[in-house]
Amino acid sequence: MAINPGMIQTLIVNREVDFGFYVTDENEEVLLPNKEVIGEIDLDDQIEVFVYHDHEGRPIATMKTPKITMETYDWVDVVGVNEGLGVFIDIGLTKDMLVSRDDLPLFEEVWPTEGDRLYCSLKLDRNGRLFAKLATDPVIQELSMAASRNAFNKNVRGVIYRTVKIGSYMLTEEKYIGFIHDSQRRVEPRLGQTIEGRIIDVKEDGTVNVSLLPRAHEGMDEDSQVIYEYMEGRGGAMPYWDKSNSEDIQARFEMSKGAFKRALGKLMKEEKVYQEDGWTYFTSRK
Repeated sequence: MAINPGMIQTLIVNREVDFGFYVTDENEEVLLPNKEVIGEIDLDDQIEVFVYHDHEGRPIATMKTPKITMETYDWVDVVGVNEGLGVFIDIGLTKDMLVSRDDLPLFEEVWPTEGDRLYCSLKLDRNGRLFAKLATDPVIQELSMAASRNAFNKNVRGVIYRTVKIGSYMLTEEKYIGFIHDSQRRVEPRLGQTIEGRIIDVKEDGTVNVSLLPRAHEGMDEDSQVIYEYMEGRGGAMPYWDKSNSEDIQARFEMSKGAFKRALGKLMKEEKVYQEDGWTYFTSRK
């Protein structure tokens, strides 16, 4: 066994000094400062400690339990930003942990700011230094749940966990994975920012498309709004029109064919949409 930074380990209290205790795995030892001791301990006790590096890079043990380790993930708060280094997160210890700028978005405009939240664990770099690590897509997928079609048009709240060129990914409070295309936002949200939007499409795999834009046409009746927002989530086009099969309409929109035709007719009368070859399009696409 070795004393490994970033992990909770059971070590033996080996000797006491004025400023704390040294704990050991019987091969090497590490300092447990007095301020990191919880309760009373005696020589030869086996205690659980977490090992990290102090501000001078020296290994330090603590009996405090961190929010995250190299083996566990959790949501942690951003407590500081350093343009040259990255962002610092609070993991419940005396020292805040750094998410390196190398692991953050290229553009600092979408870096997290103080108060944002990140889903992280810990890692060691090639020099053995301890850093925070952002959760990867597979980790988020394990945390997520599939949305049902009933989630369509619902308001959601969640945190941005990944940014890419064409949009942003969020995890909602319901644990749905949501994608926000850049056409569905006015300002690109920050990594770690908590945002609110609405679901404009539910995909077969249970992920959702989310819009951060305000609901358009508040005077629109409910059925017309459902159709309009479904089309909005598909870029302004849908493979349904007033001659579509009633079963298909019921399955997709949960409305009768008569209600669908009335709602679609209202949209056409208002010149918001038009039909062509079995499809319906936003008039703005002409």
